[in-house]
Amino acid sequence: MAAKIKKGDRVVVLTGKDKGRQGSVLQVFPKEQRVLVEGLNMVQRHTRPTQTDPQGGIKNKEAPLHVSNVAVVDSQGKPTRVGFRMEGDKKVRFAKTTGEVING
Repeated sequence: MAAKIKKGDRVVVLTGKDKGRQGSVLQVFPKEQRVLVEGLNMVQRHTRPTQTDPQGGIKNKEAPLHVSNVAVVDSQGKPTRVGFRMEGDKKVRFAKTTGEVING
């Protein structure tokens, strides 16, 4: 199945502690059906000192969100579902709300 959400897409969180916040997708995990969104779903990790990080301590990092909890943002800044259509001989993603082609 084709990816409805890709790396670099601007998404909005639909549920959870970050509901309504927007960010860009850093990484997609298709097998786990999860996405990593920049600056959202932050968690704290306690790390022990290593040679690469001699300080160690408590670090903040993003945790993956389930793809069903995020939606792509259209050109008007609203969440939209993603559809596919053929334009010539190319398959493109488009926003269901506006009908515009999503970059890529």
